[in-house]
Amino acid sequence: MKLSVIIVNYKVKHYLEQCLRSVAEASKGIAVEVIVVDNASGDGSVEYLRERFPGVTIIASEENLGFARANNLAIRNSHGEYILLLNPDTIVAENTFTDFISLMERHPDAGGCGAYMLHTNGSFAPESRRGLPTPFVAFCKMSGLASLFPKSRTLGRYYISYLDKNEENQIEIMSGAFMFLRREALDKAGLLDEDFFMYGEDIDLSYRILKAGYNNYFLPSRILHYKGESTVKSSYRYVHTFYQAMELFFNKHYSHYSLLLKLPIKLAIWGRAMLAYIGNQFKHRQENSQTLYPINCIVIGNPEATEQVRAILTEHYGNCKHTYVNGNHESLPQGHLTQGIDLSSYDTVVYDTGAYSYGTILKLLSQEGTKRLRLGTYSTDTRILITDGAIHSNKK
Repeated sequence: MKLSVIIVNYKVKHYLEQCLRSVAEASKGIAVEVIVVDNASGDGSVEYLRERFPGVTIIASEENLGFARANNLAIRNSHGEYILLLNPDTIVAENTFTDFISLMERHPDAGGCGAYMLHTNGSFAPESRRGLPTPFVAFCKMSGLASLFPKSRTLGRYYISYLDKNEENQIEIMSGAFMFLRREALDKAGLLDEDFFMYGEDIDLSYRILKAGYNNYFLPSRILHYKGESTVKSSYRYVHTFYQAMELFFNKHYSHYSLLLKLPIKLAIWGRAMLAYIGNQFKHRQENSQTLYPINCIVIGNPEATEQVRAILTEHYGNCKHTYVNGNHESLPQGHLTQGIDLSSYDTVVYDTGAYSYGTILKLLSQEGTKRLRLGTYSTDTRILITDGAIHSNKK
């Protein structure tokens, strides 16, 4: 077995269904096993997925094990030379797996590798690659210095934003949304630390891989990450869990620091947590007041798909401005970037995944200059319209 793809699901079955479809395309010609751990979703995810993906191994947990325990459970039951820890709210391209296997084979020192993650508006997700959050690096991040001086090799190390994001580079920390790992390195470094329930375990594992004598890499091969569809980031629980994980990482790896230094760092962590919670609440209310939906869409795909999406949008959003363009990767290779298409009055572009490959969709999205349009996808097989803010089905 060349590759084991491991995904932990919690109440995002439609995003996961799309993810698994992209994984199936990326797996062609490679010996790949896919293992999904359902963390007691309680929403019919297990039955839904088993019916549609008989070749996928689904482990149904009777309790929410958290991210680390659930992944470890799957890793212990996997057989791949390489292991990919993948979030359910992602889309991979057809070339993703071959790209990363090639990198690992070119670099026998590589213990793990992270991907170029896109937000749904096509912009680069800075958490795709990070530096080790030493006390100084963490201070620069929490104080805002990293944002003020992103190109500084001293102050901008948290997101290592001084590196060219379009080039392959060695990095220190990979994102848990996409961690491509060498099993041999994982055997030496150990599995995910189950003291981390959610968040922080990717930082800890990345660091332990480095300490085991391997290097971590960043490969500018694009994937999409809806980012947090399974969590409510404005909630107190999210903020508490995230910053508690930061404190846990600090206590684990920097316990030798004096109490005199520990106290201000802990105060900074929890002070930042409160500011983040207040900021998230304000942002959440602002987004609700602006009402992202109804949406003005440009829909591109085969006639069958565009007509089905027309029915969905008319039912849910009435007379909002929607435009339907019949085309595919051959007849309209530039998609929404085709000369003559005015995008100024749209906020969402919906692609028919039967007309365009996942890789093409991600390529077109990342080229969109304004980074204003959000991505939506539609499949005539599932009859489900997916965006970063809503899921609608057409069962007619």
